[in-house]
Amino acid sequence: MESDKKFVFASQLIKDLKLSTIFKPDNFDTKIDSSDINRPGLQLSGFLDNFQYKRVQIMGQTEYLYFKSLNIEQRKNAMDKLMSFDIPILVISTKQDVLPEILDSAKVNSRIVAGSRESSTKTLSRISYYLNERLAPEVTIHGVLVDVDGVGILITGESGVGKSEAALELIKRNHRLVADDAVRIIKLDEETLQGKSLETIEHFMEIRGLGIIDIKTLYGIGAVKNSKKIDMIVELETWQQGKYYDRLGLDQDYTQILNTKVEKLTIPVRPGRNIGIILELAARNHRLKAMGYNSAVEFNEKLIHSLEKKRNENKLN
Repeated sequence: MESDKKFVFASQLIKDLKLSTIFKPDNFDTKIDSSDINRPGLQLSGFLDNFQYKRVQIMGQTEYLYFKSLNIEQRKNAMDKLMSFDIPILVISTKQDVLPEILDSAKVNSRIVAGSRESSTKTLSRISYYLNERLAPEVTIHGVLVDVDGVGILITGESGVGKSEAALELIKRNHRLVADDAVRIIKLDEETLQGKSLETIEHFMEIRGLGIIDIKTLYGIGAVKNSKKIDMIVELETWQQGKYYDRLGLDQDYTQILNTKVEKLTIPVRPGRNIGIILELAARNHRLKAMGYNSAVEFNEKLIHSLEKKRNENKLN
């Protein structure tokens, strides 16, 4: 189920990114619900039209040097105007000294101020990446996510069809488990879906008749991965007699997750089929397609060429 609009507390951002707390009012916190960031150079100069005050504000070296060039009265007025808006947090980068006007205005207006030891560019990049991941739309889907030769395969299907067993076979073949049973899918951008496990079941797998097993402990750290981009979805279903299944690979099916199109394969399951090997083959075929080679299309073109050649020979005879 998709969640409501997400947010992260300013105090959590400070903690997770190891920023220093310059000032934070007692028993006070703010919610950050936008991944966009603003550098308030224009606002410090007095231009407050269309000020995106609900974003994280980063005072980089350029903004700080301009602010420092003002006289004390100008600095006080500029900072009071900036802090009069309900900004979630002001982050000062590049280990800049905190001028008294910043601290005084933060105390009067109950604003949170933090510091970063890194450059403006690195600070902005880290905060942007953090917020994009924390605030991105997400959904949890029943399935198993594995990393097969660098291809993220989300295995879906009805309960008991053999998803976990197929993933276990892949792990034995030196591929990696990302999530079993419940896959948390985060939309990082318009074309990228990242999958990861729920924290409580990370690296664990349920095998019917055996119970819960710890993949990391049994197979080592190389058998698991914390997250992976989802490149394709493979739906396992019980073989249905009489149902049409693609035998050439010319049919290309897709599905939508969080309004993002993802390639989908349907693989019928029946006794004797090694699904692990088939999934491994599907991953390698996906990589070939990404490199511009489609074996099904190649085979079809060769077949058409052979038929045309025979037809022409028959005409001559």
